[in-house]
Amino acid sequence: MAAAGNQEVLRQRGVRLTRQRRILLDLIDQSGQHLDAESLYQLAKEKDPKLNRVTVYRTLKLLKQGGLVDELDLMHYGGDQHYYETRLKQEHAHIICLRCGKVEEFFGEPLQKLRRQVEAHFGFEIILARTEIGGYCPHCQSLRAQEMADAAGRAAPRLRR
Repeated sequence: MAAAGNQEVLRQRGVRLTRQRRILLDLIDQSGQHLDAESLYQLAKEKDPKLNRVTVYRTLKLLKQGGLVDELDLMHYGGDQHYYETRLKQEHAHIICLRCGKVEEFFGEPLQKLRRQVEAHFGFEIILARTEIGGYCPHCQSLRAQEMADAAGRAAPRLRR
């Protein structure tokens, strides 16, 4: 998302894109990660040491209300933490590993097809859709399989007694 696009959306809503707001938007948009408020604060502080936590939280609230960012819980992998991403991205699903917390984004026609099916079936006009899928990444699947094998091996001698 271009900074000019952010500035225009905020201007239309009567909000100035200050230097601190721009820093936060750029971090959310360009980090390639889903960042929580504390992570955003730490990264933003590197760019502007005068920035404080209150400003980060107020800005996140403002950007969320302005429709520029979405607040996600990502299957509550991190507990009650919330993560942020720009809303002007193409609609996508979040794939979350419930063991290591790795997050992948899935874009594609299956999501659009599901959207059309829901709209047709319910006569529903979808404005926003969030899809989260929890499971285990390939690495964690192999770790779980090894743990299960180890647990079965430890239980076998007890069963023979």
